[in-house]
Amino acid sequence: MEKTMGKKQALANAFTEAARKVSAEVCEVSTMAQAFAYILDLCERKQACQLLISGCGEPLSTPADTMCSHKQKKVIAAPMLEEGEADQLAELCRARGIEFLREGLRDHLAGIDIGFTMADYGIADTGTLVVDSSSEELRLATMISEVHVAVLPKSRLRPSALDLEGELRRIMNAAPDYCAFITGASRTADIERVLALGVHGPLELHILLMEA
Repeated sequence: MEKTMGKKQALANAFTEAARKVSAEVCEVSTMAQAFAYILDLCERKQACQLLISGCGEPLSTPADTMCSHKQKKVIAAPMLEEGEADQLAELCRARGIEFLREGLRDHLAGIDIGFTMADYGIADTGTLVVDSSSEELRLATMISEVHVAVLPKSRLRPSALDLEGELRRIMNAAPDYCAFITGASRTADIERVLALGVHGPLELHILLMEA
């Protein structure tokens, strides 16, 4: 038992080191309640997503200018939570004035503050999350949120991608077979070779390693 626990923690340490090298935030939690507290505090600390309304760059009337500076309600999307956990998180969000979504993410394409998901596996040598993304709602949560927070059970860590061959075959043999490999926050250097974060996805990636 001690040997197994030591191996699991060694994988967790290797994963954490690799993930932090690609700008991910990593911390450990013991329960989903701690994970909920983490995302709620994170959401409260950030400014709400602001919709860019056409014409806001031009001189406008006072009512229109007020509309341009309006901040919408903060939004947390967690499409794949089990029903009991979703009900618990929804109640916590209501208490803090945060909107909670499990579906209908297409109606919020410019205004999701935090996408909260469960990762299926983690690859320790690259700090990569593996997410079975067959659900469109789940894909949207990992792509259009300003901040992506993922819970990864330590028992789902593997040393390398090669150690996931069997699991990946199972995921990819299902239809539809969308599988995402997520390493750090979204980044690109397509424009004049200048590194920019958040252009094609979330500005931040937070990974919560959970004892499970």
